[in-house]
Amino acid sequence: MCTRADSEEVIILSDDDDDNDDVDNDVDNERSCLIVEIEEEQETAYVLPPCAQDEDLVVTFSRRAKVLPHARYDCPVHSFTATEFETGCPVASNKLMCDQCYCYICDKLASSCAEWSKKEICHCNSHNKSTFWSNLRDNTLLGGLKHFNLTLSEVDSCLRRAEMLLQRFKKELSGLYASYQEGGKPQEYGLAQMNEQDRIYDYTPVCNCVSSFLNNADKQDNRAAAVMNLGAAGEFLGHCQVSENLILLSPVAYVNQAQTLLLQRVVASVQRLFVMSDFTPEFISKMQDFYYRLDFPPQLRIMKTSLCMRPWDDVLLVSVMKGQNVSGVRKDKGKKDVLIEKMAVVSLRVELLQRQQRYRELCRYLRVVQTDSRLFQQVQDLVPFFMCMAGDFRSALNSLFPSVNPPASRFTAGLFLIFLHIFKTATSPKMMVTQLSQLCYSDAVWEPIKDAVPLNCPELVKFAFRAQRYSSAVYTDSQCWTSLLTIVNAPSGPHSPLPAPSPQFLHEAQTVVYSILTDQQGSNVHLPHSFQEVYPEQALLLLVTGALGLRILNGDLSPVIPVINTFKENTWALSWMCQNLSSNQERMNSFFQSITQEVQKKNGGHNLVPFLRSIVWNQKSVGC
Repeated sequence: MCTRADSEEVIILSDDDDDNDDVDNDVDNERSCLIVEIEEEQETAYVLPPCAQDEDLVVTFSRRAKVLPHARYDCPVHSFTATEFETGCPVASNKLMCDQCYCYICDKLASSCAEWSKKEICHCNSHNKSTFWSNLRDNTLLGGLKHFNLTLSEVDSCLRRAEMLLQRFKKELSGLYASYQEGGKPQEYGLAQMNEQDRIYDYTPVCNCVSSFLNNADKQDNRAAAVMNLGAAGEFLGHCQVSENLILLSPVAYVNQAQTLLLQRVVASVQRLFVMSDFTPEFISKMQDFYYRLDFPPQLRIMKTSLCMRPWDDVLLVSVMKGQNVSGVRKDKGKKDVLIEKMAVVSLRVELLQRQQRYRELCRYLRVVQTDSRLFQQVQDLVPFFMCMAGDFRSALNSLFPSVNPPASRFTAGLFLIFLHIFKTATSPKMMVTQLSQLCYSDAVWEPIKDAVPLNCPELVKFAFRAQRYSSAVYTDSQCWTSLLTIVNAPSGPHSPLPAPSPQFLHEAQTVVYSILTDQQGSNVHLPHSFQEVYPEQALLLLVTGALGLRILNGDLSPVIPVINTFKENTWALSWMCQNLSSNQERMNSFFQSITQEVQKKNGGHNLVPFLRSIVWNQKSVGC
């Protein structure tokens, strides 16, 4: 075996030694190693070609690097000496500047800075490592925005414009308020009988100025609008009433009344911005802090907490809307946090969640949130409608009939008809609502509800019976009965009469229907399988017809002709009801007398459908 070593020697080792032979071991070891020296070879140096070796670098053109705009302390041309807060005079060569030097305080070219080397406020000494100069820069660039604790990184062109408009407003308002304090001559108000030395103090021009500014604020960017509204509040809240000796007709002629109206408007605008806009929690917190620091007059201190509201990412609010918290109560570090919000805030959240079609989250919120307003009940009654909009009719029905304070107990006939149509067609009016009554007076277009499945005929009947039990207005209304009977008389569509069942079935139905309606009192209706096995649709029609018979026995139903007209394709059901009414001859006579009177009022009865005319005259012929 041969190995090349680093010392340019070759060491040859023999491998034919016998491991078992110990004789002459020392002699064999001497023969097994041979060192051979190798002569060092001369390395040939590489010589560059003459053209590459002799080539020179020739500079044909050069120019100085372009200096970009920079702060004075970063100037590459003139050295800068940093101090903490030296303002008396320029330090060292800090006064010198190049064409691209900017003033750190003014944020403009140093050549245009009026305080660059001015004594007591030398801007040339400013730099970003000094707390003093950094604060001065922030105050200079932020202007009036510094009162909101905003940082330069938060300020954009819209906020700068808001600050500019706010400064103009302050100057104009200051002049008008000064004029108010001086007062006006009585002659200017048509009060010639007063002494010329007397003064009329009318706050109306000041109030109008604030109102005009708030109108302009509503047209700005959302963040700018919030700043302008709160900035204006900070100005007019400091005004005081000079005199109240003279009673003026205008309510805003007095400072106290005008301040109340203006602050209510500001609060309403800012609350809406907080809810509807995508403000960061930090920005909202700064606006709330500014409002809370304002000096409120005694009569307005009750509004000091008007802007204390939760942002959308509040832990408790998020957990409630996701369904993770159904109580609205959360304990945080031993403190109890309850979801309580002002009615104005609740209304704004309801509006936004409707716009975003987040109906399930809206329902969870309304079930849990607490407020001290009596109007909240009207908003809570919207939960069944919102569940319908979410396509969940089962939950909507459960929400209409809870064991405590059911919304169905406040049903009007119009509301019942709205919900009946929603459940029947799986459509709804496309509109924003703040209370259920708005559904009854809307001409909005009805559109299909996503993922909603219409209720079948038995489910519609159950809904109607339960609504009648909870609301007397639904039970007594003729139109409600007409709509329900129209459904059960034509379950397969108009002009599709139901075949008359056997006489035996009609006879047995009297007992079964009466038992169902009286035992269950019209709620949670359950049709026995044996009753609907042979004639399911006829059985349902007889059930509703039997309920109508009980209604007629309880009192007059007017108008009655539209109700009777629903049976024109199924006269056998009407005859069945008349047979049941015969047990109370007095009510039966009153019923047919009502029909006769309505027939006579309606074109003398000439255009009455034949089957109605025959019923009236047949009953007369038998002495009814």
